[in-house]
Amino acid sequence: MIWLWVMLAAALTIAGIFWLGRLPTGARPLAAAAIMLGLAGYALQGSPSLAGKPVARAAEPEGFGEAITDRQQGMADRFGPAAQWIAMSDGLARTGKTELAARTLEKGLEKYPDNVDLWVGLGNALVAHGGGVMSPAAALAFEEAAKRDPTHPGPPFFAGLAMAQTGDLKGAEAVWSQLLARSPEGAPWRADLEMRLGQLRAAMGPPPPPAEAAVP
Repeated sequence: MIWLWVMLAAALTIAGIFWLGRLPTGARPLAAAAIMLGLAGYALQGSPSLAGKPVARAAEPEGFGEAITDRQQGMADRFGPAAQWIAMSDGLARTGKTELAARTLEKGLEKYPDNVDLWVGLGNALVAHGGGVMSPAAALAFEEAAKRDPTHPGPPFFAGLAMAQTGDLKGAEAVWSQLLARSPEGAPWRADLEMRLGQLRAAMGPPPPPAEAAVP
């Protein structure tokens, strides 16, 4: 049945070129040859009789929770001096320009060197630029953020996320557990943190049983 439709489409194409398109007589043989060449190529390579075979979407990498749509998780000041730099950086990162996203935040830090949100954003940008790997530069950015405000939730949250995604589940569990212990009940990031921490612990499996005391 598919060949009937192919031939019909070819006939309509020829009719359109020759009569509706008012193709000059001298150019008609060349146009017809081009259409026949296309039909010959389809006959050699096409497989209209084969059944369709939908391809399943590849599974996304483990993220220990839903994807982050609010990259700062309610932890950053949306209207402070860092907001415009973070917004520009996030826009660049979403288009794949991760290096430029990190450089944008570095420019912001030149103007606001003690801004915790910018240091956290730089750590995130460097992790993204490294393909999700916690590089020494990213770890340093999170450390600089924590030095400037030890109570800020951003550095441990995103540092733990980077650890989890690179396989350091034990380190991530320790960092997130400490953050959860000091997070207020109404904190906007607490529910997300609890979800990710629960998924992380499930991935780690049950803890090993305690060793029995040696009998004298």
